[in-house]
Amino acid sequence: FATCARAFARDPRFNILLLPQNVGKRKAQIAAIRRSAGDMVLNVDSDTILASDVIRKLVPKMQDPAVGAAMGQLTARNRNDSWLTRLIDMEYWLACNEERAAQARFGAVMCCCGPCAIYRRSALASLLDQYESQYFRGKPSDFGEDRHLTILMLKAGFRTEYVPSAIAATVVPNKLGPYLRQQLRWARSTYRDTLLGLRLLPNLHRFLTLDVVGQNLGPLLLALSVLTGLAQLALTGTVPWLASLMIVAMTMIHCSVVALRARQRRFLGFSLHAFINIFLLLPLKAYALAR
Repeated sequence: FATCARAFARDPRFNILLLPQNVGKRKAQIAAIRRSAGDMVLNVDSDTILASDVIRKLVPKMQDPAVGAAMGQLTARNRNDSWLTRLIDMEYWLACNEERAAQARFGAVMCCCGPCAIYRRSALASLLDQYESQYFRGKPSDFGEDRHLTILMLKAGFRTEYVPSAIAATVVPNKLGPYLRQQLRWARSTYRDTLLGLRLLPNLHRFLTLDVVGQNLGPLLLALSVLTGLAQLALTGTVPWLASLMIVAMTMIHCSVVALRARQRRFLGFSLHAFINIFLLLPLKAYALAR
């Protein structure tokens, strides 16, 4: 960061803010927003590189005063590092071009991701006090900033959008340990802010209710299926072939449809993510819920 600050310190277009200590992403955001003067605020994570036309692609969405925020499409900048980064890159494509794209059809992307998100400054200014004073279990919240800020935007009556042509490449974990720690933070944020988001759902399209319920009940139902299968194996000594084949079939159908939509055969390999999901992410989400 010091190198970046020195490089742009003499450029009159930039105002470099150096905080006296590391106060976390949320307080750093708030300090920058309060010093800003433009109509729009672009949030970019430090490990992210934007395509040269990102701002030109995002700004037209913000011409509508009803839109408070918009996000771009995320890709893995280090996609070729390992098998895990390749899977995460496909996971990002699915999260953006299935989940966010569907939500955007109804004007309510439920989480504008931090690596590439633009906000209306006047809307942010009215929400900063709420954003800064969020507590969880009696302590100031230090995770889930992107999702919470998006929920506050929706709660204030603004729409949130997704722009697939605005591409941002961000560094993703290339080892399981950091990946699982990231997923734990995201799971905790999802569960916590879903409670806040539930109050919004009656004012949004019915699809969004189905989407939010499905995202939270889906992993639970899958976990119950796996536990039931393991119980059957332990108690009767018989393999739960029907449940296993059903999971395999649904995984392969989903990956095949995505491969056809994206016109990329690599998405057939995303079926391997099912093992990570079942044996690592499901227990992790249960742990996040228990905490």
